[in-house]
Amino acid sequence: MSTLGRLKQQLLTLLKWDLQDCYLINKMKPVKLQYWILGWFSMAFCCWCISDKFPQGDNQPHTWKKLFLAHHWPVTVCKMSANDCQDPPDYWTIHGLWPDKGEECNRTWHFNVTEIKDLMSDMRHYWPDVLHSSLNRTQFWKHEWDKHGTCATTLQALNSQKKYFGKALELYRHIDLNSCLLKAGIKPSSSYYRMTDIKEALTKFYGVTPKIQCLPPEEGEKAQTIGQMEFCFTKAFQLRNCTTLKGESDPMQHAMKLGTKELSVCSDTLPTYYPSKV
Repeated sequence: MSTLGRLKQQLLTLLKWDLQDCYLINKMKPVKLQYWILGWFSMAFCCWCISDKFPQGDNQPHTWKKLFLAHHWPVTVCKMSANDCQDPPDYWTIHGLWPDKGEECNRTWHFNVTEIKDLMSDMRHYWPDVLHSSLNRTQFWKHEWDKHGTCATTLQALNSQKKYFGKALELYRHIDLNSCLLKAGIKPSSSYYRMTDIKEALTKFYGVTPKIQCLPPEEGEKAQTIGQMEFCFTKAFQLRNCTTLKGESDPMQHAMKLGTKELSVCSDTLPTYYPSKV
């Protein structure tokens, strides 16, 4: 039985009064009886409130084992959206830093942009809101904090907004995906690449294989369009393969969808388009 179950069972046992208890209660003076009842209700309320906060092993919804650092290709993001993207960046930008389990883990911990004011210059450059060009727009960061950051805070190294966003920027610079692809001769082009060649280049460079997502071919097209790359890290921030191990959640939950278009894991057999313009 779980900790929660044991606590509730013990509470129910304590609240079962026999006939002798009832007799004693009837003999109490009204003032003492009121205090007695108030004490019991207070204890019951506290037990029920804290019971759900006890850790319950890996079955707890907010227990995670690895992090995904997601990069997205701005041109493809714009292609997926009906929004009018204005001059999307011509380099891979951050989509988010995601624990592999749990979403919106603490809805009372609200995003506060002043806590990351020291990071603002890097945030605007490496983690821009691709769909909205205003420099003052922070909704994208708020969304990432609310949905993923509040779950990451169970790790001490990520237990504040500044730590969470700062670590994502640090890992992004460490990966240096833009430079890696250029060194491998993979750059935006009107010609097609083979997905196996892209994977081979990345695996050779990093020692692990990232999860690569593409926009499937539209009607009349023959090529998929590369859109997102996710690199996986342990809780010690060491690179690891993104494959799902026994007992871990399915990373497919992180597929990106805009409107009716959705990214999915790239096919190794389809030609791959790495677009330079929308």
